[in-house]
Amino acid sequence: MEKGPFSVEWLAQSSRGGAREMPGESRPVPRKVPLETPPSVPADSARDREAAERRSPAHGAVSAGAAPGRSRTKFSAAQLQELERSFREQRYIGAGEKRRLAAVLNLSQSQIKTWFQNRRMKFKRQTQDAR
Repeated sequence: MEKGPFSVEWLAQSSRGGAREMPGESRPVPRKVPLETPPSVPADSARDREAAERRSPAHGAVSAGAAPGRSRTKFSAAQLQELERSFREQRYIGAGEKRRLAAVLNLSQSQIKTWFQNRRMKFKRQTQDAR
């Protein structure tokens, strides 16, 4: 018996890949595309090499809960004093002040930005706890 298009039997076979095409209809032939692995690129700069070392499994013993990457920055008392003074003047740091602090304190601009974000959260917690 010929199975009509869209009959239960035809649909069941089509889900298994055994259905015949409808007259005048052709299915596209799937092409297999080989998966290519990207060529390994040698590290060009010292920063690239350091980043590759941090990602490698043989790099130092890392505690179970710690995420791989930068170690925690320990700010000096002088750095903290200058950062706190700047925070008291203005809670949100501008680009110019961020550059100035980074140069004066010998820190990166991203460290300055992160310190201000963390300090604002600490300030928020302290003001909420005081209520």
